[in-house]
Amino acid sequence: MTIRSKLTLQFAGIFAFILLLFSLVVYYFTSLYRQDDFYTRIRRRTTIVARHILEADEVGPKQRRLNQISYYQELPYEAIRIYRTDGELIFSKGEGDLGVTPALLAKISQKKMLQYDAHERQVVGVYYPDNQGDFIVLASSVDAYSLRKLQHLKVILIVGFFGSMVVVVVAGWAFSQQAMLPIIKVLQEVEQISARDLSRRLSNDKGQDEVSELAQTFNNMLDRLELAFEMQSTFVSNASHELRTPLTAMIGELDVALMKPREPEEYQRVLQSTLEDARLLADLSNGLLQIAQASIDTSKITQTYLRFDELVWMARDQALKRRPDARIDIDFANFPDEEDRLVVRGNEALLLIAVLNVLENAVKFSPSGKVATGRIVVGKQDVALQVQDRGLGISEEDLKHVFVPFFRADNARNITGHGIGLPLAERILKLHSGSITVNSIINEGTEVIIRLPQAYRFIPNYS
Repeated sequence: MTIRSKLTLQFAGIFAFILLLFSLVVYYFTSLYRQDDFYTRIRRRTTIVARHILEADEVGPKQRRLNQISYYQELPYEAIRIYRTDGELIFSKGEGDLGVTPALLAKISQKKMLQYDAHERQVVGVYYPDNQGDFIVLASSVDAYSLRKLQHLKVILIVGFFGSMVVVVVAGWAFSQQAMLPIIKVLQEVEQISARDLSRRLSNDKGQDEVSELAQTFNNMLDRLELAFEMQSTFVSNASHELRTPLTAMIGELDVALMKPREPEEYQRVLQSTLEDARLLADLSNGLLQIAQASIDTSKITQTYLRFDELVWMARDQALKRRPDARIDIDFANFPDEEDRLVVRGNEALLLIAVLNVLENAVKFSPSGKVATGRIVVGKQDVALQVQDRGLGISEEDLKHVFVPFFRADNARNITGHGIGLPLAERILKLHSGSITVNSIINEGTEVIIRLPQAYRFIPNYS
């Protein structure tokens, strides 16, 4: 069932319930009022009959005449019965079964007044003491006129109910169509978006209603998809270039070497060059494997409690072994009173790779004679490493792609590297619920900040 049909049915159902309840209430209280009003008229009739029949010998001619006039103002289908308390019928007028029994007369004598229904009749019985004795006066009538009006009211309510339902269903269908127009528009616009046209956006995203919120959410998703497709395209392009370059060099060197006999020194040079290119390919392959490893489920990675500062010093030592001419200064911005605040939880090998890649990048892009610096900052809930170089810097446009594997900024093409370090570090830190941010200014340098959540709260006796 479509949403439009559901809205129409729900709208019609709610209205039908309200209208039916309203009709029943109107009919019930109208019927109740009619019954009470007619009982009041019959009760007055019992008094008039008693005065005319039983008090004729107690009043003057004028009052007797007035009582007689009132007596002959009869109700429709009126029936009158007057009994002594012992059950003797002394007066009867009109036809109809009033359901009189000794038990009923006794009940009226006890309660002094009783009103009840006898088939279609309404009956009122009253206890009436007189100088001639005690009597039971019963008056009854059929409220034919009001019953006909009540029947007409029932017909009007039923016809009005079904007629209103027809109008409500039609109006509900039109209302649901109007309500669904924004969603239909969203569907039409979504159908026009394809993988080759991810720059399109939904237009209905400026309002404050739920449909606008949906459009905004969808547009945000399209932003992420467009960025992901762009990153994938960049990755494929740069990875192909990085892999093709050493392969082309190797093939070219070997083709030239095989064109004619060479001296042993020449073969040795070709082999040395080919070895360097093969090592370059091995580094690329290792980088890809490390990225794959950093993308697996965190539950499959063994994690232990580590001192963050010790991890940083280990990474610094390895970076200096690889580049003995480099200088990397590490210090504390604020050494904590509790050393346990430096404890993090994670996989030592992976975190070491992440920190090492950041430090090597800082060294690589620092000009000759400049120093790469790192500062350990202990926060309330995390611990961070701020690594600063005074290198070329990265443009604002290139900063958007620094975490794309194999991406190289235009001003860094002549510097040896593969564009794997930062993407690998980002994926490793994400596995450890951490983060990495890069801030850079052209010709002034780049700052990379690594953050990891503290784990000391969960290890009371870390040593």
